[in-house]
Amino acid sequence: MNLSFSHARRIVLEQARSIPVPATESVRLEAAADRILAEPISADRDLPPFDRATRDGYAVRSSDLEQIPLRLEVTGELRAGADPQTSSCPVGSGEAIEIMTGAPMPPGADCVVMVEYTTRDAGYVTIRRGAAAGENVVRRGLEAGAGEVLLKIGTRLGPEQIAVAAACGRDPLRVFLKPTIAVLSTGDEVVDVAATPGPNQIRNSNAFALRAQIECAGGAARVLPVAPDEPRQLRALIEEGLACDLLLLSGGVSMGKHDLVEAALEELGAEFLFTGAEIQPGRPIVFGAVRSARNPHRKTTWFFGLPGNPISTMVCFEIFARAFVQALSGTEPARLRTAMARLQSGFNVKAGLTRFLPAIISGDFSDPQVAAVPWQGSGDVAAAAKGNCWLIVRPDCERLQAGELVGVLFR
Repeated sequence: MNLSFSHARRIVLEQARSIPVPATESVRLEAAADRILAEPISADRDLPPFDRATRDGYAVRSSDLEQIPLRLEVTGELRAGADPQTSSCPVGSGEAIEIMTGAPMPPGADCVVMVEYTTRDAGYVTIRRGAAAGENVVRRGLEAGAGEVLLKIGTRLGPEQIAVAAACGRDPLRVFLKPTIAVLSTGDEVVDVAATPGPNQIRNSNAFALRAQIECAGGAARVLPVAPDEPRQLRALIEEGLACDLLLLSGGVSMGKHDLVEAALEELGAEFLFTGAEIQPGRPIVFGAVRSARNPHRKTTWFFGLPGNPISTMVCFEIFARAFVQALSGTEPARLRTAMARLQSGFNVKAGLTRFLPAIISGDFSDPQVAAVPWQGSGDVAAAAKGNCWLIVRPDCERLQAGELVGVLFR
């Protein structure tokens, strides 16, 4: 019996969250982008380590600014990286120090008047606009105190997180090993991408699409040879794939005479957690696990049997398998990246399935709009390439009206 989309995804997430913590390795900071952090990173000192000016201008006492305009004597200049002895010169009443963005605040001053609101005249400056205490200043430790945890275990290291690690002097970093994801395409009709296909053959586009999706999700793909529709060879390749952290099969999971994947998995002792979901494309999807002694890192290897049509394969990866790759990478599976957008043109749809249709989202952030891409079914990879998202149709929907808000799944 097929499960609803929400029920099937819940099962996938429950299994993903049961995955043991992966092994780790040490990498240099410049190679850490998109890796998953395996150790916490704490501030090694207060951030900022001193009261820091955030604007070019003049460091002054706010108590001097009760009467504006005001003329103050300029007693010095402070730049970012100033010598500590230079930056220790105090600002007295009636005085100002010219200061640059990033420079440490001098003693006595408690605010910065932006240079735009001043006029310089030799050794004096005229202040034309006041400032409150603390204005244009970040106090020491306000961003983070020494010892404060800034990045937790399981954090994906994007540009901002790399910047934090660098600011704390952490190089190298300990990260989780990338999981190895086996990709196994099946079917006598599937040939290598470099081959000239016969009249009834197709090139193996699924393997390349899955490789790209796996790498974007943080995994390392291992593409196996195409498995023919022959039980013994299929079983041998499935066993090879089960030695990896996750096995993704494409094709061979429908109800046809030559759809042999489920039978081969059963022979290997597979536990099927579901064998179909009420979605389109991708309804025949299979998910389960095989206990195997061949994998030295864990007792169980999970698998997804993905339908062979290209769009089915890509959609099922996004809504199901991506979460598993993330969990195997050492991070919490992320929620689906969805939003609401206004439908440009209405259309009818058959109720009963949660549908993911190729679509194009456009407009700006205040009024996003989405339009379905005309397509010829789940084998129409050209239509998927024209789109930049998937339009989500609820299972209870029979008609989508132009102008109504609909769900969008980002790629």
